[in-house]
Amino acid sequence: MSKIKLSKEFIRSTVKLALNEDLYPSGDITSSLINNDKIVSVKLISNQNAIIGGLLFAKQTFALIDSKIKFIIKKKDGSYIKKGNLVAVIKGKAKKILIAERVALNFLSHISGIATKTNEFVKLAGKKTKICCTRKTIPNLRVIQKYAVKLGGGTNHRFNLSDEFLIKDNHIASSDIRSLVLTAIKNKKGRKITVEVDTIKQLRSILGLKFNTVLLDNMSLKNLRESVKLAKKYYETEASGNINLNTVKAIASTGVSRISVGSITHSAPAVDFKFEI
Repeated sequence: MSKIKLSKEFIRSTVKLALNEDLYPSGDITSSLINNDKIVSVKLISNQNAIIGGLLFAKQTFALIDSKIKFIIKKKDGSYIKKGNLVAVIKGKAKKILIAERVALNFLSHISGIATKTNEFVKLAGKKTKICCTRKTIPNLRVIQKYAVKLGGGTNHRFNLSDEFLIKDNHIASSDIRSLVLTAIKNKKGRKITVEVDTIKQLRSILGLKFNTVLLDNMSLKNLRESVKLAKKYYETEASGNINLNTVKAIASTGVSRISVGSITHSAPAVDFKFEI
């Protein structure tokens, strides 16, 4: 699987794109009304309990606007914060800080939101079942979102279509499940193979073939439990399909190895932060 690399240059280029979006074509015309160089100290405070993430993105945002701004981090990415906790202190010219404020908060809110929601699923699933993200991500933000999942204690699924074979329902509808699996085995070249099934009959038709993971999609708890029992001596097992915080604990109790949840990236609510000058 492709590894997520949050290099300094990646963070810088990502933040630069975000600032260009916010400042094109005429800059911050409101902050330009401030005609002095007043130095302020700003407290970045969490308005809710959360898993914090994205601090280096926020720090880089201020650095690109004004390298003299000091961004003093008080918490670490991946740590649990409570409502009212001080996350960072920002010191510098008020005008410059205000220009960078929203972009910095957007990175923090989004990354922390995914990390926090992921962690809620992780706690409910327990230690024996992994929570995985999917490719249901915002285009061009996948690296950041999958990084956030890791902060929340989750596991990254394949990063892109080249990482592994994932034979899904629409592939099967366009061909034959057994022949697809056999062809994937023939062409795998070290890549993993995951096969999606939605019935026990489908599972039985491929049992014993040499692939890695069977994805049990939209099954009832009864069928999921039976499928895990059938498949666990051959494959890693994974459950998927409209899984939420109300159902994840029961699904984990079936003994499934992994649970993939699209909502941790595509529907995670932003974490609320505030600036206090």
